[in-house]
Amino acid sequence: MAEIKEMVEDENKIDTVIADDIVFRGNLIFKSSLKIKGNIEGKIESDGQLIIGREAKVSADVKAAEVNISGQFNGKIRATKKIELLKKSRTAADLIAPEVSIEPGAIFNGTCTMEDKG
Repeated sequence: MAEIKEMVEDENKIDTVIADDIVFRGNLIFKSSLKIKGNIEGKIESDGQLIIGREAKVSADVKAAEVNISGQFNGKIRATKKIELLKKSRTAADLIAPEVSIEPGAIFNGTCTMEDKG
């Protein structure tokens, strides 16, 4: 049986980490990479990578280059590169990206629109 890919990040290589004890409501804008472990509600914008950790609960309208979800997400995601729903993630969203992957064991309810990268 093929081994399921698990997203393992070296947090030292991620520019910013929002810890699991943080609750944030509002607009969040960042440039490079951000990992969320806490609870976020609002709007998220970036030209970089957004990582939603296994312990995170995010309800947002997201615009980013790349989005990786391991935790819970509700809302809308527009990615210019790709969206990955990793195993054990729970996503209720409208997804728009040129590349979308959903691992076995991920739960996805919503819509998915794939666009050309160009």
